[in-house]
This record gives sequence, C-alpha cells and structure tokens, in this order.
Amino acid sequence: MGDPMLINAREQVTVVSGVPQAPNAEKRFPHFAVNNDLFYRVSEIRGENVEQLLVPQPYQRMVLDLAHNDALGGHLGAEKTEARITDRFYWPGIGATVKRYCSSCPVCQLTAPAPHYRNRLVPLPIIEVPFERIAMDIVGPLEKSARGHRYILVVLDYATRYPEAVPLRNPTSKAIARELFFLFSRTGLPREILTDQGTPFMSRVMADVCKLFQIKQLRTSVYHPQTDGLVERFNKTLKMMLKRVVQRDGRDWDHLLPALLFAIREVPQASTGFSPFELVYGRRPRGLLDLVKETWESESSPHKSLIEHISQMRERISKVMPLVQKHLQKAQEAQKRVYNRSAKLRQFQVGDRVAVLIPTVESRFLAKWQGPYEVVEKVGEVNYRVHQPGKRKPYQIYHINLLKPWRDREVSAMVGVGIESDGVAAVHIAATLSKPQTQEVKEFLQRNKGMFSGLPGHATGIKHDIVTEPHVKVRVKPYRIPEAHRKAVSEEVKKMLQLDVIEESQSEWSSPIVLVPKPNGTLRFCNDFRKFNEVSKFDAYPMPRVDELIEKLGPARYITTLDLTKGYWQIPLTKEAREKTAFSTLEGHFHYKRMPFGLHSAPATFQRAMDRVLRPYLRYTSLYLDDIVIFSPDWESHLPRVQTVLDGLRKAGFTVNPEKSAVGMEEAKYLGYVVGRGLVKPQFNKVEAIQNWPRPLTK
Repeated sequence: MGDPMLINAREQVTVVSGVPQAPNAEKRFPHFAVNNDLFYRVSEIRGENVEQLLVPQPYQRMVLDLAHNDALGGHLGAEKTEARITDRFYWPGIGATVKRYCSSCPVCQLTAPAPHYRNRLVPLPIIEVPFERIAMDIVGPLEKSARGHRYILVVLDYATRYPEAVPLRNPTSKAIARELFFLFSRTGLPREILTDQGTPFMSRVMADVCKLFQIKQLRTSVYHPQTDGLVERFNKTLKMMLKRVVQRDGRDWDHLLPALLFAIREVPQASTGFSPFELVYGRRPRGLLDLVKETWESESSPHKSLIEHISQMRERISKVMPLVQKHLQKAQEAQKRVYNRSAKLRQFQVGDRVAVLIPTVESRFLAKWQGPYEVVEKVGEVNYRVHQPGKRKPYQIYHINLLKPWRDREVSAMVGVGIESDGVAAVHIAATLSKPQTQEVKEFLQRNKGMFSGLPGHATGIKHDIVTEPHVKVRVKPYRIPEAHRKAVSEEVKKMLQLDVIEESQSEWSSPIVLVPKPNGTLRFCNDFRKFNEVSKFDAYPMPRVDELIEKLGPARYITTLDLTKGYWQIPLTKEAREKTAFSTLEGHFHYKRMPFGLHSAPATFQRAMDRVLRPYLRYTSLYLDDIVIFSPDWESHLPRVQTVLDGLRKAGFTVNPEKSAVGMEEAKYLGYVVGRGLVKPQFNKVEAIQNWPRPLTK
C-alpha cells in the first residue's frame, strides 16, 4: 500500500466485495472496487462491465513489455496496445504512458514505414549569367550501343537551362574531365559545378580540375537528389525521349542524342519562358517547322550583314534576360507555394538523437531506418551533419527529410506516478566477473533489493533549512513556457505531487521554473533561484577535491558505483524553509517539501549528510555528492564493503538508483575520468573532438 496510486484508489473505493458503499455506487462508471484484497477500476467498455485490475508502479513495465514487445504483442501501435491492456488492467495516465512507451520502442522506430517528411522548400538562387553555374549527372547504365556507350554525361546550365548530353563508355573521372574540357572550350569556364556525391564526381581528378580552373564544387546531400532537381528532371525527360525514338534493337541511341538535344533546346522552357537555344545564341533556332513555313510562304530569309546580326543579337539578349529573370522568379514562387502546402517546418538541435532513412545494401531502392545517431552540426537551412559511429564515413550530411527524432526509452517516461525501476535487475554487473562471482553478486543484490528503487527515499536525521534576510521576500514573475513543453511541465508537477516532493502553497514567495536540456535530449524541470539565493545565507561547508578522490581510486582492483535516486529529493526541508521555495505553473502555486535543485546551499547540505552517513567507511569509499564509489584490492573483501555502505544508507533512509549503479567493475567512469587497474584516464567523450580532428595535410 506504499504506492501513491493505490493510496488514492483506496480513498475512492465505492464497492467492497460486491457491496456498494453508497446508493447506486455500482451503477456509476467508472468506479473503484475491492475484491479479495485487490483493487479494481470497474468501467464500461463496448457495452460490458470490465473489471480492470490496478497495476502498482513496479509492475507496469512488465505489463507494457508483454502487451507490446512480446511476440504475442506484435509491436502494435499505441491505440491497439492500450486497448489490449485496458481490457484487463488500469493505472492513472495509462494512455499517455502507453503512447510514450510505444513511441520510444527501438524496434518500432527502426522498422516504421518511411513517412513522407516534407520540409519547406528552399529555392536555389537565380543565376543570371549563362554557364556561370552548371549541374552534372550520370545517366546509366543503359543498353550498350553499337559504339560501346553505356552511360550519358548530362550537363545543364542553370541560367538558360541549356542541356548537353555526351555518351560515355565508362563514367570515369578522366572521361568526364575530358568532356568538360570540350564543353568549356565552347561556353567558357563556370564558377560553380553542382553534382551529387557519386564516385566520379568525388574523385581526386575532379578536385584537381576544379582547383586548376578555380571552380567551386557544390554537392547535394546524400540520398536527397532534390537539391539537383533541375538535372534530375532533365534525366527523366531524356530517358523518356530515348525510349520513344530508339529502334527495336536499341543500339543506336547514342546517334540520336544530338537530335533529341536539338528538340529540347528549341522549345521554350517553363521556368524561363524562352528556349535554351534562344537564351544562349540570341535568336530562335531554324528548325524543321521553319523549313515547312518558309516553303509554304515561298519566302527566303532576309540577308543581313555580320554587324547587323551581332547588333540585333545583343539587343535581343538585353531585352530577353530581364524577362527570363522575371519568369524564373514567378516559377520559383509558384513551385514553392504548391510544394509548401503539405510541408511542415521541422528543425533539429545539435546533440539531438535521430534515425536516418538509408537505402539498404541489397537494393538502393529499398530504404530502412538506421540509428540512433547524433546531430553534430546544422549545415545550411535544411541539412545536418550526423555522427554515425562504426560507419565508413562517421560523419555524413543528410537532408532533414531523411531524418526523424529518436525517442529514447527513459525509465521516467514510462510511468504514470513516478520513476519506474526494474529493481536489482537493472543494476549493471561487470562482464569481467567469473560465473561464480556473477552468481554471488546476483544473490547479494537480491538480499538488498529493498535498497534499489526508482523512487527517492526519505532521509532521517537531517533537514535543509534556508536562512534569509529579515523582512525580504522574493517574487519573480514566471517565465513563459513554450506550448510544446507545457505538457511536460504538467506531467512533472503531477509526478512531484504524487511523490510528495511538492505541495500546494499560499506562499508570498515565487521563483520561476526553467527547463534545462539533458544530454539525451529530454528536459529537466528546474527552478531559477538566482534572485532567491541573493537574499539567503550561504553554507560554506567544504566540497571534496576531485583530484584527491580520483587519486584515491587509482590502485583499486574491484569497483562498485552507487548513485542515489534523485538525491536532493531525499532530504526534507524544514517547515520554515518550504514556503520560500514556492513556484507557479499553469496548474497552480506550489512549494517544495524536499530539497530542490538550484539552491546555492543545497550541495553543502547534501555533502554534509553523506559525510555523516559514510564517515565510518571513508577508508574504502570515495564520495562526491550522490556519486558513491566503493573499491577493494581483492574480491573477498569487496562485497562485504559494499554491504556496510548499503546498510549505512538504509539506516539513514536513502535509496539507490539501480539504473545508474554497477557492481564489480575493473574500470569505472567517475567525475569525468575512467579509473581502475592502477590507471586514471579521461572519458572518451571528453576528448572525442580532439581524437576525431582531421590530420593536417599541409605544413
């Protein structure tokens, strides 16, 4: 009956062993009932009375695992999983719990069908000078022609949409460079070349060519060809035309490319409003239809001198180019307007964990979610650099449409009334221990399972008091909470009420709340006590020196780490101090009953409490706030030492977080270092940026 949920249910029971405690109590739905010392919520589902057994908090995770993760659960969605559970069980907030649990399921996140994420369209800049920016791509492999060609090098000018298509036997970087020389001899050197990340375009040869001619290389992000959509759309048109005009054997397609290019260059392009030929040469091309028209009209083309021709061409281009820019601007705005109708603005922050939609090795056309990976940099408006440990390229740039947020399955997010714990099963046991030692640890943990809990304990023998200046009260207006975070704040307030950490208040004091991002991307509920700390007395109790604690652990052979569950919340406040910690949310005005984070004297109070509890064991313990390390030179003395520490914590009323505890380690992470085996090393994530820094290539 220590579960807050069961306490609340007991107060609302209206039927006991089938006997109503109030008139017509059994006819009102839902209502709470007791049968054979078990609590039920009686509800009407699909026209039937269903007795839903109330599940205490320690067992909710097991029910969720069976209902969703098991083979008979089938990893169905949140709605069906909730329906399966509520036919039999119930606990407060079950709907939100199931939804969070299913959305954070790693299997479901990696196997979910690819959604059609569509971020808002970011138009490319309009290029005004012909052949200042060109785009390149490779079409193929196609059916081998009679001359041995299997690929097509496609080059497209962004200003005029003028296309070039050159047949290739093999799409090597040398062959592409050779054809580019021929193109540049006719069009001049471009300033920019846009390509995808295909091997020929990423080669050293292409890099040398661009460096030689001072051409800037632009690349699309992987698996997102829309960045180079102009050339991709032209590829589709060219392949469709080839399919329609090739002969039966299909071996003459390379002979037909010039004719098809003329056909494309001759007609007006939708975005510019003019034909590519006209924009490049300043005149309309003379084609087959012109020959027919001239024949019917029996008129020959008027003779013009060279000077007249050049003068008219310049005049025509000067009139046409402003119209082209205007048409391009209108076309981009229309495309953006249509595209953005179903687009949704999404953003990621550095440090966010994401899943990436990547084509499989077996087929480029099949894609699956992979991850979780971490966002390390935002590149432009819609691209992100993602860290993929273990990949050939550990850092890769992806378009936002290929990313979705990864939801970590946090223990705190899976419960309705607090922090669920798997108990001693969640304690990490060193893999380096022998089988007899591992079994010994398991038996040891079972004997002490009452100490390991996801719920904070209630320390005895110490209380935190806050001494403030007389006749001074601090009232700071609450900060605005974003709409997206209000639900999280509401749930946190409910959880703290159920854990008896806070209570409703009529205090004249008020300090605003703030949401601080955790390293895993979730939010921590805190208070901004800066103004309050200015008028409260500071406690100068000394904190341990980190270097001395680390040095003490160096020669350890076996190490056990213990982390207290919400350590500050295990220390009560004095009645006089409670009203001074008040804060306001949309749910009302509250103050703390337990010591909150953010008070400048809280670390001193907590360290003083831990020093009192563990002072008899300092010979083999290292203590910094709620991080406790027990070390031993041999296995025989190790578990007895851990037992004495647990006994001291139990006597003082503290509980240990099983998720953050480990037993029998040869090496352990502590205060930013890795200690054990006579060594002290920095943690990898503290020096990762230095280790991954690229090796210098120049002096």
